[in-house]
Amino acid sequence: MVEVKNKRIVICADDFGMNAAVDEGILELARLGRLNATSCLVDGSTFSGNAARLRASGLQLGLHLNFTESLGQPGLYLPVSRLILRTWTGRMDVSRCRDQIAHQLDRFEAVIGRPPDFVDGHQHIHQFPQIRGLLLEELKSRFAGSLPWLRYTGAGSMSGSGLRLRIKAWIIQVLGAHAFAKAARRQSFATNRAFLGVYDFSGGEPAYSGLLRNWLQQARDGDLIMCHPACQVVARDALGRQRQAEFDVLRSDAAGTWLKEYGVVLA
Repeated sequence: MVEVKNKRIVICADDFGMNAAVDEGILELARLGRLNATSCLVDGSTFSGNAARLRASGLQLGLHLNFTESLGQPGLYLPVSRLILRTWTGRMDVSRCRDQIAHQLDRFEAVIGRPPDFVDGHQHIHQFPQIRGLLLEELKSRFAGSLPWLRYTGAGSMSGSGLRLRIKAWIIQVLGAHAFAKAARRQSFATNRAFLGVYDFSGGEPAYSGLLRNWLQQARDGDLIMCHPACQVVARDALGRQRQAEFDVLRSDAAGTWLKEYGVVLA
């Protein structure tokens, strides 16, 4: 019998606070031991109301820095395609960017009662030019004594993944992963080793089941797998059906078996 060497990874559910279905799904998966982190949309409608349960969940808690969905709040929000164009041409309003980063960190600390364990970005915007420099500057200023770790989106092993998913992972990576990680590590921020969980949000449970098993098998010590679960479909959520599919797969007995089979330790 081949001995399986344990590997410590992070499985992080994004978008806590977006709605009740997302929050309930994440809290249930935390109870089942299928997650060890969640990143929070601090201006989401349910973030504050579910904060006490979130603090008691045992999860690592992070800020999901958001510049692409207003969630009914005022601020600097653009469709991700326009945000890419603005940031890569240096045309973002620096003062408004800085204020939005500070507001979301303030909101996280006010609701959770402590600094975030880590920071990432909704649609990976934390790594975009202009935003990444202002974010690192703000984090260094606030948390110099105990820096949060940061999400690095450099692709992990894509063995067994189709060409379309490899291309999507590559696009995410080239939008700033290496430059962000280099700047972060130069300033003593820790990051995950590599990034898994990229797919096209289609295919229901059968597709996600195969993908998750492959990611767990391919993951190496220090990697991060992102996910987007919700316990039910919510109207007007374009990812609603696939969020529920992710939840159903992650809570399944099969997922628990794969964690053991591939030596995964949620650390």
